[in-house]
Amino acid sequence: MDLIDPNPYVPIVMPVIVAVAARPLAERLPPRAATWLLTLSSLALSAISAAMLGVLALGGAIRIPQVAALDHLSLPAIRHSEDTSLPVAGVAGFALLAVTCSVLYMLYRQVRALRAAARAARELPAQDGLAIIDDDAPEAFALPGHPGRVVVSTGMLDALTAAEREALLAHERAHLQGRHHLFRSAVALAVAANPVLRPVRSAVAYSTERWADERAALAVADRTVAARAVGKAALAARHRPPAPAAALGVAGPGPVPRRVAALLEPRPRRRHRLGLLAAGVAIAVVGASVTTMREEASDLDQLVDCAQSQHGWCASP
Repeated sequence: MDLIDPNPYVPIVMPVIVAVAARPLAERLPPRAATWLLTLSSLALSAISAAMLGVLALGGAIRIPQVAALDHLSLPAIRHSEDTSLPVAGVAGFALLAVTCSVLYMLYRQVRALRAAARAARELPAQDGLAIIDDDAPEAFALPGHPGRVVVSTGMLDALTAAEREALLAHERAHLQGRHHLFRSAVALAVAANPVLRPVRSAVAYSTERWADERAALAVADRTVAARAVGKAALAARHRPPAPAAALGVAGPGPVPRRVAALLEPRPRRRHRLGLLAAGVAIAVVGASVTTMREEASDLDQLVDCAQSQHGWCASP
């Protein structure tokens, strides 16, 4: 592939659009919609960019005599083609190896944390999914499992009023009911596959917190109480949560000032036009990436077919 041909690099750089738009979308769209949109688009784009790295790596690898001999390919035909490049293949192959290792390591961490969280949840005595631990250190977090647990310390309960405690527990239950840890784990894998998407991770952490905040506000029917609960709980908490909860990203308070400010505003409107526009752009970006990747893969397939069938030159598609 020609070094100055921008086509092969479209799926690799397209995630920049989602990365730049992540925070504005998390703040302007309803939290649930923002979470779904950012998670799905980042997963799709990271997978496509990794697949494109594979196509680029293979396109150059077949120029190596030992590789070409494995499939009885004509080296003169391949080397005459402008659609392969050994330097690009080397960079793409190294990047693909790094991506594969990064994703496998992140998957290992997430699975390990999920199993540890489920084990901890099973061992905690609870009533109606609520586990109260006797500890003066203010702590509250959701611990996913089968079933999950809302864990809160006596120190945290003492720091809040009755209404605020209800809002806090509703917030943590919303994390479990919405399976927010799965969204965060999915985005963590997407970022491991394409680090350009790193801003999406903090955006989804914020949108899932806002999603739980809005559920809490509905539960207590008072946005001001929910805002006070969020602020006071964040100020009271001083210690790190257990490792499984921290690893899954379900125990951090997130950007508290922005969350409190949002709760002191009226309930977010649905904003159908903005949601449709954002979804349309995301579909267009993913579609363009898929189309480009498929075209490059098809060109490579044609080159391989040609190199298998002759010992001359193959015309570039």
